[in-house]
Amino acid sequence: MPPLTWRVLGVAAVTGILVVLLAWWAGPSLFGSAPEAETRTVEATVTLPAECTNPNAEETVRFELDGATRNGTLSGCGHNRDEQVEIAVPHDPPDGLIDVQLASTAPGTSDLRRPVGLALLVLGCAAGATYAYLLARGPRRLALA
Repeated sequence: MPPLTWRVLGVAAVTGILVVLLAWWAGPSLFGSAPEAETRTVEATVTLPAECTNPNAEETVRFELDGATRNGTLSGCGHNRDEQVEIAVPHDPPDGLIDVQLASTAPGTSDLRRPVGLALLVLGCAAGATYAYLLARGPRRLALA
């Protein structure tokens, strides 16, 4: 088997870099696209706080939506009365109380998928290159002194 030369290692390195660049160019959809915005973020005021000792605690919030004051139930606890929070409200809310959630916990708010996915891709390329190198090198025999 021919020894590994700089040319062979260079081809492997360029191939790995091209894979990463193509993945970057493919865009966020490669690592899972963000869901369509099914909610909108609005400011809300906590009107009826809940104690965190209660299981399944729900708080009542008041917010402005399309020019009307609406009320909603927020699954959570620990806020103070008249505290301002950002909530995610459905685009087509039902009449009456609306089930809302904190905007920071709504699906699709994490932008870490792309950098983490690319980092894992780079690590995968490095691991594959190391494995290919070890296979090409073959077994080594230890020389006993």
